[in-house]
Amino acid sequence: MLYLCEMEALRTFLTLFSTLFILFTGYSQVLNEITNAPFLKSISFKGTDGKHQFPLVQKEESFVLEFDDLLAEENDYYYRIEYFNHDWTPSNLFKNEYLEGFDDQRISNYRSSYGTLQRYTHYELILPNENTQFKHSGNYMISIYDSSDELMFRRKFLIHENLASIEGGVFRSRELAQYSTHQTVQFSLNPVGFNLRNPNSDLNIVLLQNEQWDAIKTISKPQYVIGRELHYRYDLPLQFEAGNEFFYFDTKDSRVVNPSISHVEQEDVYQTYLFTDPERKNYPYTFNPDINGDFAINTVQGEDSAIEADYTQVYFSLAKQYTLKEEEIYIYGKFSNYELKDQYKLSYNPSYEVYEGTFLLKQGFYNYKYVWKSEEGLDKNKISGSHAATENQYVILIYTRLIGSQHDALIATRTLSSFEIEN
Repeated sequence: MLYLCEMEALRTFLTLFSTLFILFTGYSQVLNEITNAPFLKSISFKGTDGKHQFPLVQKEESFVLEFDDLLAEENDYYYRIEYFNHDWTPSNLFKNEYLEGFDDQRISNYRSSYGTLQRYTHYELILPNENTQFKHSGNYMISIYDSSDELMFRRKFLIHENLASIEGGVFRSRELAQYSTHQTVQFSLNPVGFNLRNPNSDLNIVLLQNEQWDAIKTISKPQYVIGRELHYRYDLPLQFEAGNEFFYFDTKDSRVVNPSISHVEQEDVYQTYLFTDPERKNYPYTFNPDINGDFAINTVQGEDSAIEADYTQVYFSLAKQYTLKEEEIYIYGKFSNYELKDQYKLSYNPSYEVYEGTFLLKQGFYNYKYVWKSEEGLDKNKISGSHAATENQYVILIYTRLIGSQHDALIATRTLSSFEIEN
């Protein structure tokens, strides 16, 4: 009992210290999502619609955070919540200014896997709950710690209001060189629930492609204003490389093959071998319905996918007739949280002339692609190619600091699709 009290006191001290450090030193750093614990798998963070792993909800709606612990020991995990400015630098607000109640609470809802070859403990956290509620719209980060106060992972989530209406569409680039490879987002904004003092400086707008935080554009000044309506009709500032449709595979039935799976073997866990994928950079565009990099846990071998879906070793391979000297190739998707870590890096097999890798993944439907990393940075489309006809989703986030407030409120949001792209 004394040990638990000491750990609670330590967590409280560390949280307070970090807040005071930011306030009194002026230290301000953009904080990104991170995953530190390789034994925590299938991290899923969704809003109430349960469709997309992009937790964006209205103030009265709920989030669900789920993950599996492959140690299967019913370990204790705790959550902390921080509030951020529109650019993900730490806010100056104290915790009691953005939270009603408390965080640093233990996740008490967990269950053991049932009937699976790979044992695991499944954890689920619903927010807000009786201990933790949110006072403001805007940017939040949840961090999960173990009982030794080690950071396991952290994820962003957003709460929005409806103080403005947004209309817009996705267009081909007006630049001739990018006409066949890029997409441009254009939109208009009409404030309906607040007074905008200076439209050229009061708003901060963020656009994300396919809900990826490493694929964003930011803008504040409208191109022109008509009455109360602000128009953002820029081309280059809001232009994205379109990329290509994602590859996919479906392991909801781990015992059978399908158009993306060549064969399956059963050892200590199922071994799922995908067909070798080609480089597509020189291929013509082909429409292939996808879920824009996301994944969805599912199994037909049980009624409750949360605890009855099993894990399989999935074998990926990319055809390549030669090895790269300085460059690296990674498997890339929401299942890896789009992180470029060694565990997602592929190695070259000269015997089969492929880049290959094996990853333990829970049964379900997955999107993925191959990305190229060099000294110049990450190139998402060097392998897959880029086509203006590719179906992408674009999330528009509108922030402002309302009169008398000290935080960046998320006052409006809209998701646009390029499915019916305009010229």
